[in-house]
Amino acid sequence: MPRLSEVIAALDALWPPERAEQWDAVGTVCGDPDAEVTRVLFAVDPVQEIADEAIRLGADLIVTHHPLYLRGTTTVAAGHFKGRVVHTLIKNDIALHVAHTNADTADPGVSDALAGALDLRVVRPLVPDPTDPGGRRGLGRICELDHPETLDEFAARAAKRLPVTAHGIRVAGDPGLLVRTVAVSGGSGDSLFDHVRAAEVDAFLTADLRHHPVSEATQHSPLGLVDAAHWATEWPWCEQAAAQLDEISDRHGWGLRVHVSRTVTDPWSSHHDSSGAPN
Repeated sequence: MPRLSEVIAALDALWPPERAEQWDAVGTVCGDPDAEVTRVLFAVDPVQEIADEAIRLGADLIVTHHPLYLRGTTTVAAGHFKGRVVHTLIKNDIALHVAHTNADTADPGVSDALAGALDLRVVRPLVPDPTDPGGRRGLGRICELDHPETLDEFAARAAKRLPVTAHGIRVAGDPGLLVRTVAVSGGSGDSLFDHVRAAEVDAFLTADLRHHPVSEATQHSPLGLVDAAHWATEWPWCEQAAAQLDEISDRHGWGLRVHVSRTVTDPWSSHHDSSGAPN
């Protein structure tokens, strides 16, 4: 069986930590480099439910997309919910490793997995990484559909292919708009509108779209907008990343057992259609 340090080296080769944004917090949060790893669990969020799932599975390592501590801290006391996660992991000899913005821009990255879940053909990055001479790394992806469909049909495709959440799928724009090209970005994407407009795509699928950016975008052009849950747009990466580690394990003869958490850690728990006072 490989040591944790060997598995982390393989993960860092997939998602080099130096490619993370300066504000990000990626890498190994806890774990003994010399400990053996037999079972790995991939998840989006490093929350208590995932730590408890790892214990039930007998996992030695959790790999998450979101950091546990994105900003600095002065305590990991168990009286705080994040500190409780750290205590749980250390008590059960479970390591935690994070790949965040370095996985967003990787080749393949988070948005490649999102495009794959929607059965879209990736053409190029939405925001290319200028350090990549091959032009394959970068933030977001510009994609093509095999056959044109309306914005409403494309949104229905997203609702069917992405994991179920209370958030569901929201749409802004003409439901009958014909969609041939789409920009996708896993996670929060409303800072990318300038790049999306420059790409001249028909629609943009992302998460966490806010009122004012959406209002301005719909006034600016007929661009169709599809807003999914943050967790749902990033969960497909877990399956992609698990497959990548499986391949590495097979190549090295490690015999790792790699799992993907199906636990929904999206924070929204229910949804009610509007039925309030008439306008």
